[in-house]
Amino acid sequence: MPKVNYMSFTHSKLLGSLKENSVERYVLPNGMTVILKPDGSSPVSSVQVWVKSGSIHEGRFLGSGLSHFVEHMLFKGTTKRSGREISTTIQAHGGYINAYTTFDRTVYYIDMPGEHTEVAVDLLADAVLNSTLPEEEVEKEKEVILREIDMGQDDPDHQLSQALFETAFREHSYRYPIIGYREVFETVSRDDLMAYYKTRYVPNNLTVIVVGDFNLQSLKASISEHFGQVPRARIEPVYLPGEPPQLAARLQDLHEDVQITRVAHGYQVPGLSHADTPALDILSMILGNGDSSIFWQVLREKKQLVHSISAMNWTPGTVGLFYISMLCDPDKRDLAMEELQKLIDQVISKGVSEPALYKAVRQVLVGEVNVRKTMSGQASRLGMAEVVVGEMDYARSYLERISSLTCADIKRVAKEYLRKNCLTTVTHNPRSLQSTRVSVDVRESGSLDFEEFQLENGVRVLLRENHQLPNLHIKLICQGGALYEPVEKRGVTALLGTLLTKDTTKRSAREVAETIESAGGSFSEFSGNNSLGMGIEVLPEDQDLALELLSDAALQPAFKKMTLEHEKRSQLAGLLEDKDDIVTAGRKLLREKFFGKYPLFLGSSGKEQTVSSITVSDVRAHYKNLMVGDNVVLAISGSFYREELLPKVKRAFQKIPEGRLKPLSFTYRKKSKRLVYKKKMDRQQVIIFQAFPGPGILSEDFYVSDVADELFSGMSSNLFEKIREERGLAYFVRSSRVIGLNAGMFYFYAGTNPDGCSGVLEELDREIMRVRKGKITKEELQRCQIRLKAAKQMGMQTNSACASQAALNAIYGLPVNDWRDYGKHIDCVTIEDLKQFALKRFCSENRVQVLIGAV
Repeated sequence: MPKVNYMSFTHSKLLGSLKENSVERYVLPNGMTVILKPDGSSPVSSVQVWVKSGSIHEGRFLGSGLSHFVEHMLFKGTTKRSGREISTTIQAHGGYINAYTTFDRTVYYIDMPGEHTEVAVDLLADAVLNSTLPEEEVEKEKEVILREIDMGQDDPDHQLSQALFETAFREHSYRYPIIGYREVFETVSRDDLMAYYKTRYVPNNLTVIVVGDFNLQSLKASISEHFGQVPRARIEPVYLPGEPPQLAARLQDLHEDVQITRVAHGYQVPGLSHADTPALDILSMILGNGDSSIFWQVLREKKQLVHSISAMNWTPGTVGLFYISMLCDPDKRDLAMEELQKLIDQVISKGVSEPALYKAVRQVLVGEVNVRKTMSGQASRLGMAEVVVGEMDYARSYLERISSLTCADIKRVAKEYLRKNCLTTVTHNPRSLQSTRVSVDVRESGSLDFEEFQLENGVRVLLRENHQLPNLHIKLICQGGALYEPVEKRGVTALLGTLLTKDTTKRSAREVAETIESAGGSFSEFSGNNSLGMGIEVLPEDQDLALELLSDAALQPAFKKMTLEHEKRSQLAGLLEDKDDIVTAGRKLLREKFFGKYPLFLGSSGKEQTVSSITVSDVRAHYKNLMVGDNVVLAISGSFYREELLPKVKRAFQKIPEGRLKPLSFTYRKKSKRLVYKKKMDRQQVIIFQAFPGPGILSEDFYVSDVADELFSGMSSNLFEKIREERGLAYFVRSSRVIGLNAGMFYFYAGTNPDGCSGVLEELDREIMRVRKGKITKEELQRCQIRLKAAKQMGMQTNSACASQAALNAIYGLPVNDWRDYGKHIDCVTIEDLKQFALKRFCSENRVQVLIGAV
């Protein structure tokens, strides 16, 4: 690679375009901070309330999960509204509500069409300041959170993370899980909950952030009316113990009923405001961010010791962790850890290259662009700057500090902080490794419309100019997936997608990764039940590079045997990992039993036997079948000019051969008898699945299934209200779908404890019967329709999402710009349609039921 004059790389024009010129910050008389950013590029707003209170602020209740408990309870009822009224109001206005709790904050947010921004302000103010925490709801939600705790204990990744924090932090409150310990959480009373809520949820401990399409003066008045009337209150200081310096390496091994090994390394590092944090952030990106990173290239690509590896610098407050995680086969764990340490030692002694530094800084800049794609993302970024950092202009100053870094700075922080005595290692292993304990040395507004063009070879090109941000996304999609794979080669579509982004006749996989990541871009593949594709995202100035990389992948793939074998091992490892997750394992069993021999019985990754048998010849034959003109759609969305870009697209992709896709022949056979399956797993919970025949994308009742899925899902659904809210039987319950072109599966699933199974099944049957009888209210239907239409609007905020939707519509033969007609389709669905859908689809003789877990 040619020598890069790194110091000349500043991208002052890009930095200038990212300045928050339109942000207004002010403080109400009662001490509440308000941040407003008008943005009319999409008819959407995000309203967020950031409470400066998280799990580390729980005082004598540390480890009880009080903050998380309050989050769960906040929308159960206020002095003005019932919990049901809150959820139905949000849905009636097309909104989406959610919340999360971290160590240092709790955040509540509503994303909603911009015309209803003040409705979101009213609802959030009422919930945050006037919640009653009803006693009967406290006990129900307590059972729900206990199920959530059990779910965490069943999740290997959660177990690994919790063990790392408990081992790395001996004094700091980060050692306590945000959700709390089960035995401590069980002792929490409503009085404890109310006392915590009353002392922490006060105006001078809140920040309200609104970004989106709203009237500024009207919104200010609304915020003053709903938030400004509550007086300032005294906030008792909370003692936060510091973390003493780590003096020796720490190691903990976990052994569970799992198939694959997970490893977490954590080095103690300073917090967010420390002068060395930008250099540590860049070091983590150079070492473990992306396919061209040092760890990925050496440990995964060259030595083939891990299936995945990444690094990040986690710095939330005064102390943090430089975190490295990897997934590997159990028999390669020891060697992988040894080789990882060698790489760290090499960076400490020799430093990093200027191209690597250039690439990491470029990635940071592009990341700053990406976070601004949605209103919710912009609001979250402003919240981090204000609440966590305390500086509104933090992003700009941080980027300037990043831009001034040198290779010497990176080498210095590696030597200072990646010391063996500062390292904590936790491994999560199959029980078979229990006897081999390891000791290791350690904006303009954009139109949503796409224009359609067709090349002479049949390739369709969809273009959407959107100069809102300096961002460009190109998607190439083919119809593919289960219906086009030989049954003995299932999973070949997923492997093909992966290999297309690897070696070409011009570049090795490493060179492809280095080229795109040096531009701060991303290049990824995807595959599903019905499609295969690649997506590439860059800054507009790199459009020629993006077209070159994508056309090389489509026209000149190398399909190297070594790379194929390597990616097969990774895909097989993913299949093993799926066995460790109870929900994923249950969903796979459900598909197998429901579909029988029909292709949708397997997911896109195939199964171990079929993936193991796939050869280079198989991949190449599949590629030749799919990559033909009539089966290729290119969708491009972002900052470009059609008259300049379209000729380049024609030159780049006109060599794709003409031809039509050759599907295999399958017959969809419905199950003719009721089936029940049980599978025991060593877990605390039981996951219940019930499946029925569902429509495909091209079926006449597909839009009815959209509404039905919404009817059975979400916090305002009758199913959720009965099973979780009223009876506290499950932490989650909803419906979902497996969707093919002309056939599918509509299924329900819920997570409960062994004693709750019969109650959940009883309520499922009762709700299905209610819909079969047509006992759906007009208000229910209207909420579903509003929510679906709003979700469609919100889903069109990013260039990537727009390109994906347009390309998939084209490849399936649907209108490219279906966002215009989607609302009409949804509004045409009636209560009678839902009744007939349920009568046709939800027949007990066609039902397949799976129970997995503690059965």
